[in-house]
Amino acid sequence: MAPPLIAQIKKFLWLAIVLFTGSAGYTAGAEPIRYAAIGDSYTICQGVAPTDCWPALLTRHLNEAGIDIELVVNPSRTGWRVEEAIEKELPIFENAKPTFATLLIGVNDWVHGSGKNKFTSHLKTLMDRMMRELPHPERLLIVTIPDFSCAPRGETYGYGRNIARGISRYNAIIEKEAGERGLPVVDIFPLSQTFCNHPEMFVEDGIHPSAKQYALWEGLIFPVAYKILNR
Repeated sequence: MAPPLIAQIKKFLWLAIVLFTGSAGYTAGAEPIRYAAIGDSYTICQGVAPTDCWPALLTRHLNEAGIDIELVVNPSRTGWRVEEAIEKELPIFENAKPTFATLLIGVNDWVHGSGKNKFTSHLKTLMDRMMRELPHPERLLIVTIPDFSCAPRGETYGYGRNIARGISRYNAIIEKEAGERGLPVVDIFPLSQTFCNHPEMFVEDGIHPSAKQYALWEGLIFPVAYKILNR
């Protein structure tokens, strides 16, 4: 059975369990959870309808699972690095008063050769400031960077480097910094590597994921988000 199909089955099984057993920790009648997402093209979902973007899917499925949540802001932009997220996304994030957040960023830092030290320094600042704004800091969910080498035009943005190895190294930094802060991590990197020779998993630009691929990402993200919102 192909890994993408497994991810879908897991998501639907989880939804079925939730719908039949109810939400364990979420209190009905409480104020809606305010969800804010920070990231780059992988979070604004370049080339895909807003309703098919994974933060929107996540919000919808959490509501279906009995959690009152709204996506209040997603200031992510294509091409932005961590430094730009700090300068341009964080002020919007802070003004939104979020109570839950996701972070998926770093691919552009690697593509443009920011360097691991600079990336790590900025990532620490971003994580710490996002956590500072959340009433429950552990409700910051981190998502790893996907391997874009399987995209039809992926090699164009590798500039002769080994994409998978480079992204893996940045993901190791992301997971280390998240682990030191006790933050949950969803690793979509292995899933993204199953899309080689599957052009339907990418939009027309040949680099960004399609709605089908984002739905599979969300299938991995949903159970973790549901769990941390019910603690």
